[in-house]
Amino acid sequence: MPDLLIELFSEEIPARMQGKARDDLRRLVTDGLVEAGLTYASAGAFSTPRRLVLSVEGLTAESRPVREERKGPSTSAPAQAVEGFLRSTGLTLDQLERRAEKKGETFYAVVEKPGRAASVIVAEVLEAVIRAFPWPKSMRWGAGSLRWVRPLQSIVCLLSDETGAHVVPLTVDGIVAGNVTEGHRFMGNGRFTVQGFDDYAVKLKRAKVMLDTAEREAAIWQGAQNLAFAAGMEVVADPGLLAEVAGLVEWPVPLMGRIAEAFLGLPPEVLQTSMKEHQKFFSVRNPKTGRPDSEKIMGFVTVANIEAADGGEVILKGNQKVLAARLSDAKFFWENDLRVARAGMEEWAEGLKAVTFHNKLGSQAERIERIAALAREIAPLVGADADDAEYAARIAKLDLRSAMVGEFPELQGVMGRYYAQAALQENPAPGLTRGLGLASGGPGSSPGRVSAIADAARDHWRPKGESDGVPSEPVSVAVALADKVDTLTGFWAIDEKPTGSKDPFALRRAALGVIRLVLGNGARAGLLKLFMGALLRSRKFAVFAEAPTGYDYNLQDGGTTPQTITKLLTGAEHYEYAVDRGFEVFAQFGSDYFCDEELALLARDLVIEKAETLVSDLLSFFHDRLKVYLKDQGVRHDVIDACLAMPGNDDLTLLVKRATALSETLKTEDGANLLQGFKRANNIWIQAMEKDGFKDSDTFKKAIEILNEAEAADGVEYSFGPDIKFAESDEERALFAALDKAEATITPAMAAEDFSTAMAAMAALRAPIDAFFTAVQVNSDNPIVRRNRLNLLHRIRAVCSGVADLTRIEG
Repeated sequence: MPDLLIELFSEEIPARMQGKARDDLRRLVTDGLVEAGLTYASAGAFSTPRRLVLSVEGLTAESRPVREERKGPSTSAPAQAVEGFLRSTGLTLDQLERRAEKKGETFYAVVEKPGRAASVIVAEVLEAVIRAFPWPKSMRWGAGSLRWVRPLQSIVCLLSDETGAHVVPLTVDGIVAGNVTEGHRFMGNGRFTVQGFDDYAVKLKRAKVMLDTAEREAAIWQGAQNLAFAAGMEVVADPGLLAEVAGLVEWPVPLMGRIAEAFLGLPPEVLQTSMKEHQKFFSVRNPKTGRPDSEKIMGFVTVANIEAADGGEVILKGNQKVLAARLSDAKFFWENDLRVARAGMEEWAEGLKAVTFHNKLGSQAERIERIAALAREIAPLVGADADDAEYAARIAKLDLRSAMVGEFPELQGVMGRYYAQAALQENPAPGLTRGLGLASGGPGSSPGRVSAIADAARDHWRPKGESDGVPSEPVSVAVALADKVDTLTGFWAIDEKPTGSKDPFALRRAALGVIRLVLGNGARAGLLKLFMGALLRSRKFAVFAEAPTGYDYNLQDGGTTPQTITKLLTGAEHYEYAVDRGFEVFAQFGSDYFCDEELALLARDLVIEKAETLVSDLLSFFHDRLKVYLKDQGVRHDVIDACLAMPGNDDLTLLVKRATALSETLKTEDGANLLQGFKRANNIWIQAMEKDGFKDSDTFKKAIEILNEAEAADGVEYSFGPDIKFAESDEERALFAALDKAEATITPAMAAEDFSTAMAAMAALRAPIDAFFTAVQVNSDNPIVRRNRLNLLHRIRAVCSGVADLTRIEG
């Protein structure tokens, strides 16, 4: 069975595209071969900056012959139908078979396709793949029509077996496939022929090309570590940069240089980001020793694509010269930003008034005001000082106007922390830094408080993704929650919700961030109230947040009149339009435009009603995100649904405590059996209640009312609760005792939200419930005994439904 070698040699392929290109080449070619009737044992794809390579082992030499039968029209069918069938099969009339069937004689076409050689199939498949390759960006060159990421220069396409290597006949846009390639652009030894993949890989290595990306990454990392270790330092790990640099070189040669003394005072994040983004350098720092210069970035490692005769001295000098220019810019940004920060950052705060967050949600300055108010509201829920939380929210995003963040947006928050520290510690001037008792010498200048506020500028963006940690400092948590809740409620207010796979504003990530912040810090917050407060602060709802006052009855303006608004607001069929139009009127003219106070109040009430609908929808969105989050942690969806049916489902911490306790209990034998006993008791009780005329057996109060009416009609005085004096068997009395004991444990446990203890007490009911159903017939001939036993079943149901709605549990 032959092996296939394909090399597509071109000008430099962007590093960011190489990984996907490897996968696409392997997938498209192998899928095409299989679809054409070939099979293979294994396939591997490789890439360097100048080539994509595919090696397929154990390819079949030819495809199998195919015999296809197709049923045609009746032999008595019109000539046009027969001619159409002949055209579709490519046969003539005398080549068709006539077969007798129940409805008469029918034409059949038998098409036999012989097997095709692998070389023919490979040529067809490879040409199709090259012409339709899914590059994110591609180009044309010369006079041809072929598109490729960079000009394609040569193609190697070989089938190798025991008889030798054979070039697959293939020409793509004037490029003829062959068995010749070349190695390194500068250190290679010219073009050379290859006989198969093993020969190809060996000769490439001789020509100074490491074909395997993983091998290049290992060589870069090992070389960088050796250089740093020799200098008494360590390399800052950066897997993303490592993968990118490995896609930039074919023969990596790490070289280490030092950062000029003038730039060592820059924050380490600035040094690392500037070197990474502009130069693709790895940062080298002092090891962690506890000394003042511990973990300070002192140097860099660059990766050359050539073994220089001077050991890379000229390369290093050139890189250091370019780096100095880049870091000079960074130093200028840093010093200028510090000047603004030490002056109180008012310049940045003013500048954010001109920065639009969203055209329907206002400027960044307006958003900061909302977040600050929300952070103050959230602060007591997470154990933060309300003044500190509000102040931190006001300064957390000011670094968006800084020159450093303008150059390196990924440093937002990180630089905010440095600037906040500078504003609060280093001789703050009157302005923002004096707003809440944080001036030098005041109570706000304590190091702990300053640090907490500054850290919030950095940490309020977190978590940015699944792998990112969650802040735990209370002020940071308050601001982070306020930021994400404002984002969610704002976009909900303007109906920009995620749909299907589209989520342009990353609202799913924001919701997951809120969930992780709440659960990670054990925060107890009612989301409904929080969402409502945030929603009414949004730009669209804020005009209705308070009852309007000070009406000018003489104010009349063109456009929509108060009378029109009145008709719209009072007409249900125009409700949505009225609310939206009311927003426009209030936003443009204010509450004075409504000449009738009752009308203005009606407008406010209608909008609050709409806000409540949006808040409910947003909470459902959170519950969906929570299900995904808990499912990844092993909690079943039906367990979560059972807990969502309980009161207080907008308290995520409480909700998860319920779900976790229920999930763990159901994993035990007693828990699983208790569930079955509960369902049996519940079903019998419901069936009996419905038989007796209860239309809503889930409503306890209604059941009492119906029973009372029945007792009055029957002339019988009876308590709805079960009474042990009517118990007739030991098993029945034992269940009464077990329920009394369980309730004595469950009631205080539920009050203390100790759901594990409550569930353990419920699980202990398994044996007495099983014994009751084994020995007792619920539907006794004695109506009093029967009703008492049904009420006993209702008591089982009530006791077991305290933690969750067990009727929603599957199984």
